[in-house]
Amino acid sequence: MSAIRIAMAAALVSVMGIAAQADEAVHKLAIQVDQNDPALMNLALNNARNVKSYYEGKGEKVAIEIVAFGPGLNMYVEATSPVKDRIAAMALESPEITFAACENTHKGMIKKAGKDVPLVSEATIVPSGVVRLMELQKEGYAYVRP
Repeated sequence: MSAIRIAMAAALVSVMGIAAQADEAVHKLAIQVDQNDPALMNLALNNARNVKSYYEGKGEKVAIEIVAFGPGLNMYVEATSPVKDRIAAMALESPEITFAACENTHKGMIKKAGKDVPLVSEATIVPSGVVRLMELQKEGYAYVRP
């Protein structure tokens, strides 16, 4: 094998090793909320907090995304969310926890209400909650439905 090929092979192995280490360095979790149930919403937030604390205690990084769609989108409705104060606090304290809101569901809520339905500022609108969960799983996120 020529010196150039050996060097190229070594570089490729090195890059692959770095990529594998980067993947292992961050634990990833997607949590689904699809029910308008305050107990389930709080359970999802508790799961996120507990997972974050676990990995933080081990000195490891974690990325957590809570995806709400269907009736679960009520978790993010500014006027009526039973957990909006917890979401606000968690967003400030834990930037590794993010909140995704299904645009399909939001549009349906607006149509049914006949007016805008503001969401909490911490929620990021994604085109589809189900598709977002699929994308996250493809990116290596573990999936939990409390």
